Amino acid sequence: MTDPVYPPLEDSQMLQYQVEKHAFGKVLDMGTGSGVQALSAARNDNVTSVLAVDISKKAIEHCKKNSQNSKITYKLSDLFSKVEGKFDTILFNPPYLPQDQKIRRRALEGGKKGYEVIQEFLEEANNYLTPDGIILLVFSSLSHKEKVEDILFSQMLEFEELGSKHLFFETLYVYLIKKSSILKELEKEEVTNISYFTKGKRGVIYKGKYKGEIVCIKVKRKESEAIERIKTEIKFIQALNRHGIGPTYLFSDEEFLVYRFIPGKYVEEFFETAEKEKIRKVLLEVLKQCFIMDKLGINKEEMHHPVKHVIIGKQIKLIDFERCHYTEDPKNVSQFMQYIMMNIPILKKKKINLDANKIIHLTKDYKNNIGEDSFAEILKYISNC
Repeated sequence: MTDPVYPPLEDSQMLQYQVEKHAFGKVLDMGTGSGVQALSAARNDNVTSVLAVDISKKAIEHCKKNSQNSKITYKLSDLFSKVEGKFDTILFNPPYLPQDQKIRRRALEGGKKGYEVIQEFLEEANNYLTPDGIILLVFSSLSHKEKVEDILFSQMLEFEELGSKHLFFETLYVYLIKKSSILKELEKEEVTNISYFTKGKRGVIYKGKYKGEIVCIKVKRKESEAIERIKTEIKFIQALNRHGIGPTYLFSDEEFLVYRFIPGKYVEEFFETAEKEKIRKVLLEVLKQCFIMDKLGINKEEMHHPVKHVIIGKQIKLIDFERCHYTEDPKNVSQFMQYIMMNIPILKKKKINLDANKIIHLTKDYKNNIGEDSFAEILKYISNC
């Protein structure tokens, strides 16, 4: 059984009102259904053309027969699969209800949780939107509003709620969505395929492609109260790159930092599966990088708990320098020695037999006289255990 053509309902009327106000330029009507949004856009004097697409052959045939306009071209397409070019306005009244039967009703249900089709759409939309273009999206509270907003954030998109309407069992929303200023700047630099990767206490990391390689883009979290963390990280990552420390700096702005992506595992995940000699190599290499920072008078902070600050792949790299500062009393080596001591039980399982008292003694000697000799004693001890 094929899905029926989606008829204009309250959500269509809400979106139609905003289309008449905001649509401009070259328009893409995604999931056109009965064609009501395409027609509304075509009647707008600010609109030059409309491409209306739908996954349903029946819907496209219906529109070609009943919703003709010289500005409109109708085309069969599963989301963006058959779409080419960029658009000033993208319209979408998606299927947004949670699936309640074994077979999904494509015109109504957006997946098991309701937002899956919206997510798939938003993860591609940037590639089809002009720099100053807009997306007009209607969806329901049943689609999980917070999740939809998380998806928008993950794609570096800004949004404004244009209207809402409470019905008996749900609330409908219409959002105006556009590219963030950071996204537009990154696209000017020809960074593509940008998507959310991970986040920390103060920053959010996105991945993208730049000149044929995978890169990371770090931006400040909106809710973070930390001041000038991106600026600080840019300063220190450039300084430390001269000594082979940190991910490779590529370029930056006041609001973001772009560096080469480092494939690999976090240190504790690495410890779980690695053999003795490989673990020892990592400990020694991290200590050497910590010593370089100590000699430079740079304190990285958090090396006593560097669970997400060391990545082990083809290279052993430290990351996250947003709390770096210059000091006459650097603690990178002593902090990492503290971390090693706390992990003695795990290291013993890997047959690396360390003694807590010896580590304390070596660390005190080093702190009292930071230099080549005291550091050499630490390396010698770790190498021989």
